[in-house]
Amino acid sequence: MYVDGFVLAVPTASKEVYRRFAGDAAAVFKEHGALSLVEAWGDDVPEGKVNSLHTAVLRKPDETVVFSWITWPDKATRDAGMQKVMADQRVAGTMDRMPFDGTRMIFGGFEVIVDA
Repeated sequence: MYVDGFVLAVPTASKEVYRRFAGDAAAVFKEHGALSLVEAWGDDVPEGKVNSLHTAVLRKPDETVVFSWITWPDKATRDAGMQKVMADQRVAGTMDRMPFDGTRMIFGGFEVIVDA
């Protein structure tokens, strides 16, 4: 299994807009090979003394940290699927209308080593 992980800051007042945006994107990702997509709205995210999820995404006072992940069967499926998703007009056409500042999003791909 392979996982893409994301942490971002979303304007708190835009929670429902983001939920709809993410739900629409989830359908596209699944059409192109993703097994699942999870979006988690920050509820108990402590601020660190040195670093934290808040500082990692440069969260502003009126924003909430969101943690999300997409699961794929393997990296090859993810690589091919991600190319298709980025070319899909349902996603590509929304890049300039994302309900968050994508420049502050952190993300990465991860090989699963424990799935208990």
